[in-house]
Amino acid sequence: MASVNTNVGAMVALQNLNKTNSQLQTVQNRINTGLAVSSAKDNGGIYAIAQNMRSEVGGLRAVTNSLDLAVSSVDVALAAGDAVSDLLVEMKEKALAASDVSLDSASRTALNEDFKALRDQISTIVENAEFNGTNLIDGTNSDGISALANAKGTNTIAVASEDMSLSGDVLSLSAGMEISTASDGTAAVTAIETALTNLNSALSRLGTGSKSLEIHKTFVGKLSDSLETGIGNLVDADLAKESAKLQSLQVKQQLGIQALSIANSAPSTVLGFFR
Repeated sequence: MASVNTNVGAMVALQNLNKTNSQLQTVQNRINTGLAVSSAKDNGGIYAIAQNMRSEVGGLRAVTNSLDLAVSSVDVALAAGDAVSDLLVEMKEKALAASDVSLDSASRTALNEDFKALRDQISTIVENAEFNGTNLIDGTNSDGISALANAKGTNTIAVASEDMSLSGDVLSLSAGMEISTASDGTAAVTAIETALTNLNSALSRLGTGSKSLEIHKTFVGKLSDSLETGIGNLVDADLAKESAKLQSLQVKQQLGIQALSIANSAPSTVLGFFR
């Protein structure tokens, strides 16, 4: 039935055009954001899962930062320990030379001065082996260092401190040790050999701790990457598919506009019957 009061064709055409425009807006948003699910309105269940996974990824970033700090602190301690080991080797050489009873006074004095300088250098290195306020080898840190191991903060990885100060548990040397006599030299050789043995053990423990931190850091990185991939699989838009949809909807929109125009002209056609 033709009518000038109610244009059913125009109403239907307008509804179809509005639907096409809505679909076009959705596709354009997906292309602009790269996301098929950018809010809970798009898909509440998927959005909630993705948000939980994003929270986990954020937590893992904090874990990685914590591990980085711990690794750096331990690596500084290891570098300082290696330097201390080199100094002890030099001190042993000086002490061995000083244990020679036939050594003249001037030579012994020179050896002793070199020995004391090396001894004091150990203290300087140990006292400055600090990273981010943490020194694992100067004897002031009895707790060692710990790093977050999971995103919930319920697990940690700990590395114990090692007291490498001159009179600490590792070296057990006198802060005033000298080699001013042959007997002092002999005693120093024995003490330094023991210190080197203990130091090697301490460095081994620190090295093991550093390795554990590095291994866990690698695992956390892979876990984070897997979660990121999972989030992408859930919410990312297929841009090739959306681009094809966009072209199709743009054509549909143009046809809808033409259909609406034709429908709107129908009442004029009816009026023409009465002219």
